[in-house]
Amino acid sequence: MGKVVMYSSVSADGFIADENDQPGPLFDWLTSGDVPLDESGVLKVSQASYDYTRSYWDRIGATVAGRHVFDLTDGWDGKPPSGIDHVVVVTHRPAPEGWDPQAPFHFVDGVKAAVAKAQELAGDRVVEIAAGDVGGQALAAGLVDEVRMDVVPVVFGSGKRYFGSVTAQHLLENPDAVQGDRVLHLRYQVRR
Repeated sequence: MGKVVMYSSVSADGFIADENDQPGPLFDWLTSGDVPLDESGVLKVSQASYDYTRSYWDRIGATVAGRHVFDLTDGWDGKPPSGIDHVVVVTHRPAPEGWDPQAPFHFVDGVKAAVAKAQELAGDRVVEIAAGDVGGQALAAGLVDEVRMDVVPVVFGSGKRYFGSVTAQHLLENPDAVQGDRVLHLRYQVRR
């Protein structure tokens, strides 16, 4: 099985969105460079960010996200973001009425079951877990192998926390950092 990675862009003070669920400038780094990150041509980053991000994105087999994120994005119109093959949505509710059953989205009750389903779908590829409440639950359950953060130079002061409602200490090790344009890419292994 592939690694389980918790990931998001994050403010310098540890938030993935403001109090109104808005990311503000957290994704500005994705359009601040001159190297296309995907085929759309919309996302353009620095060469350092491209080398770091593209190689990671190419290894993702499935993403786990919460129902709140799914609803905020309108289910990405039934197309997983960034060319990912599958999205596993952690929810206690069924798929939305009228949802295309052929779309590569899987609605699963509970974080542990969602990670297991994502691992089944991803095989030896990476399972990415969106940071926030779902990511924090996965970390607290001991399901996360690696934490990735794209730290953006902004301070929100309050909002949606990167680690959600995690209250216990979790040690991270082997930090790795790559400096991009208006972003610092950080990667940590989770100590077992």
